[in-house]
Amino acid sequence: MSTPLERLSAAGVSVWLDDLSRSRLDSGSLAELLETRCIAGVTTNPTIFAQAISQDPAYGPRLAEAVRTAGPEAGAEELIDLLTVADVRDACDVLRGVHERTDGVDGRVSLEVSPALAHDSEGTIEAAKRLAAAVDRENVMIKIPATEAGIYAIPRVLEAGISVNVTLVFSLDQYRKVVEAYLTGLERAREHGADLSRIASVASVFVSRVDAEIDGRLDALGTEEARALRGGAGLANCRLTHRVQSQAFGSERFRVLAAAGARMQRLLWASTGVKDPAYPDTLYVSGLVTPDTVNTMPEKTLEAFADHGEVPADTMPGSYAAADAHFDALAGLGIDYAQVMEKLQAEGLEKFSASWSELVDVVATRRSDSV
Repeated sequence: MSTPLERLSAAGVSVWLDDLSRSRLDSGSLAELLETRCIAGVTTNPTIFAQAISQDPAYGPRLAEAVRTAGPEAGAEELIDLLTVADVRDACDVLRGVHERTDGVDGRVSLEVSPALAHDSEGTIEAAKRLAAAVDRENVMIKIPATEAGIYAIPRVLEAGISVNVTLVFSLDQYRKVVEAYLTGLERAREHGADLSRIASVASVFVSRVDAEIDGRLDALGTEEARALRGGAGLANCRLTHRVQSQAFGSERFRVLAAAGARMQRLLWASTGVKDPAYPDTLYVSGLVTPDTVNTMPEKTLEAFADHGEVPADTMPGSYAAADAHFDALAGLGIDYAQVMEKLQAEGLEKFSASWSELVDVVATRRSDSV
């Protein structure tokens, strides 16, 4: 009998792990998850690395080695690059078989540019190229936030043949700009003679944070009508994003690129761990089953789904009208969609920036302690 994760994978949802650490690599835990939990990719972010490097004793020897490699004058950020690049490179090696077996669709590992570059397009481009070269694995993806500067940088990174994970996508307007950047990047890459079939991209749409923000506003209203709308915005937003994707990648513009070998930019459902304990712990997995998508899960959500996850039929057909109606009802209560999404992206950037600052402090302290 197949497992819930096997059934999810068979439904066309690629299961990725939203976590990475040196101990997970050294212990063989990541390799084991490929076999037992259908893991087909890995995502990382500054928060994941801040927690790992501050808590995982395996980084002690690694940090000492990084200091020897970089020299005594190296700053904390240079050391962070050495540590995270090594982790991502090794994870890419673990997932190489998946990457080859799926012809480059899966087996991807994401590494994010510094949050300090969120509003610096040229800095983002330089960092993306530097990190991709440092990892030096075809299955690496460089994460770039969907800020104005990030969206400007994406075509320049793609035309260099670098695969991109566009992160912190919340609004439909943001996503439309992300798609435009992706198509532009592919067109430029084709002009340079690049093999489009080797360039991959995902757009990471955050789910649970949408519900957390909107539910708080509904609770503040306190009416029966408001309470009835709790817990629906995150999934509705994803479904409307899927509609935009279907339209964009069904266009003649993309058909021309596809004929030259281009791949569709897949939607990746991120922030899929529920934040409200009243909701089912697999809500943002079972509610987003549709082919050619990715669901990246923290280990707690992964294990919950492995234990009792349900895999319904494709959740997208016929869902768009209800999703539209949900946001119409929210608007009727005075909840401004654009304002909510702008706030969420700003908060997301702030959280990653805080994690990056924490990471810099941790590495600087651990380095001083080891001297």
